[in-house]
Amino acid sequence: MLDRLLEWDRDTFIYLNNLGIEQYDTFWSTVTKFPTWIPLLLLFGFLFFRKFTWRQALTIIATLFLMVFFVHTLTDLTKLVVARLRPNNNEEINTLIRILRGPTGFSFFSGHASVSFSITTFVVLFLRYFFKWSYLFFIWPVLFAMSRIYLGVHFPIDVIIGAMVGILSAWIFYKLYLLLILPYLTSIRHE
Repeated sequence: MLDRLLEWDRDTFIYLNNLGIEQYDTFWSTVTKFPTWIPLLLLFGFLFFRKFTWRQALTIIATLFLMVFFVHTLTDLTKLVVARLRPNNNEEINTLIRILRGPTGFSFFSGHASVSFSITTFVVLFLRYFFKWSYLFFIWPVLFAMSRIYLGVHFPIDVIIGAMVGILSAWIFYKLYLLLILPYLTSIRHE
């Protein structure tokens, strides 16, 4: 079963990666860089301060940073334990694919996917009642994660599991905020 899944993962990766067109290499190379998305992250902060009190906005952002630290650490530890080679470093397939980046770390699971999906899910959970269009923010992690396949550095399962870990982590940290932090903020306001 695992062998069939890994074979599907490899074959799907090779197929998707080879759909790449040289004219779009600059676009995908830019999309994959974190600084490209800083304006979006600043928008998230602006929207928090616009819709919540300063104290709430600051605690939401602090919780967000704590969650990102957790997700990043979990991602790095998982990569070390699983030790799956990235496609660009896999000698069986690296001659069959387009490689635009050459990271040397391990592949499973994608940190780009886990962190971007965790941030976006967390933001949407807080803003969805204020802005129905907030679900459009998911364009960011989808493009961010897809860029990793295009560039030849992650398999589809790396991206899928990374996204799932990010979404689950965001939901857990959102619930923890509602259970542990929000009641405390409410009690301070009433004193």
